[in-house]
Amino acid sequence: MGQTMVEKILARAAGRETVTPGDIVTVDVGTAVVIDQNFMHNRMREPKQVFDPDKIVIMLDHIAPADSPMRASMHKAARRFADKHGITRFHDVNNGLGICHQLVADFGYALPGTLLACVDSHTCSAGAFNCAARGIGHPEMSYVCATGQTWFPVCETIRYTLTGTLPPVLNGKDIILHIGNEYGEHAMHNVEFIGDGVAGMSMNARRTLATMCAEISAEFAVFEADQKCIDHVRSRNPDAEFEPQFADPDATYAAERTIDLSVLEPLVAYPGTVVENARPVKDADQHHLDQAFIGSCANGTLDDFEIAAKVVDGHKIAKGTRFIVTPGSQAIFLEAMRRGYVQTLMEAGAVVTNSTCGACCGYSNGILAPDEKCVTASTRNFKGRMGSPEADIYLASPATVAASAIRGSLTDPREFL
Repeated sequence: MGQTMVEKILARAAGRETVTPGDIVTVDVGTAVVIDQNFMHNRMREPKQVFDPDKIVIMLDHIAPADSPMRASMHKAARRFADKHGITRFHDVNNGLGICHQLVADFGYALPGTLLACVDSHTCSAGAFNCAARGIGHPEMSYVCATGQTWFPVCETIRYTLTGTLPPVLNGKDIILHIGNEYGEHAMHNVEFIGDGVAGMSMNARRTLATMCAEISAEFAVFEADQKCIDHVRSRNPDAEFEPQFADPDATYAAERTIDLSVLEPLVAYPGTVVENARPVKDADQHHLDQAFIGSCANGTLDDFEIAAKVVDGHKIAKGTRFIVTPGSQAIFLEAMRRGYVQTLMEAGAVVTNSTCGACCGYSNGILAPDEKCVTASTRNFKGRMGSPEADIYLASPATVAASAIRGSLTDPREFL
């Protein structure tokens, strides 16, 4: 019996020929990503020694630079941990600052055919690179750092074949909103993406889609490793050794579905959940928006800066609406400045912040007050995610967010492009 991509990756990491849905396997972790949240008091016990300092990466991202003595202490603990255990791949505030999943992409840490673990729930972002990546608990990360191993259940896989070409105004966010709306939750299922439609997607767009698979409760989300993927990883991590994994022709799937990207339209998920809660932006209710946000591990890429700048070019942000843009990494910020995107956004009235998780998780740089309404190109829209539990959060693509910032209400970006 053939195996899916995820099954092959898990089998290799477990040192087995095959795995079957229903198995529970102990696996070797190829890359362990430790973030500032790990160093919060009592979250992760420090091992006496780490399994391999060259396979551990530490990143300060959720609140960076620190905004309180407590978080400054977390950062201090991370620096001491890195120094004590000889971990050289340490992304401090002045050394490649960025959101952890963006840095995984920037530096080629997600290797095709391997397994990556991190405590953040959007770790599945690395699946864009044919890497089985998943969030784990803080105590489990202590075990990973000490032993280099963890465990996962082997779940059934749902395969999506993407065909056609995604219209330029649309984004991977629109694809996942469509999937969540049409097919609901994918709990205890892996997700694979293949097809000609994938070939036309940038690595950034693929990463947006992979990242957002956390919002449909997928276990692992994995793309095939085409030449575009291999070139991306090689250009950033030229000495890395890896072996991409492809599904067998006779692999068994829980479901196989086809999506024609060319017929999709801009969608917006209403407050509360991504699942079965989206509708076309052109049909959206018209309410005043207090805030519009573009950023996070899902949509803080250079692609997102580019489309947002195109939408707002020559326009001004609506009165009474705050427009906040946060790059996924400082490297993206710098390149967006070189290309003029930052200037265009700021001339329209946007505030461009340093790279951090910030507003997405309600930590900083855009917290919502009670009864405020926000449209965001971040990851989540449940109550309390971005601040007050009495605020309403609408989830959409960067183009939709930028267009809505201009009008001050939910707006179809095709009106501006």
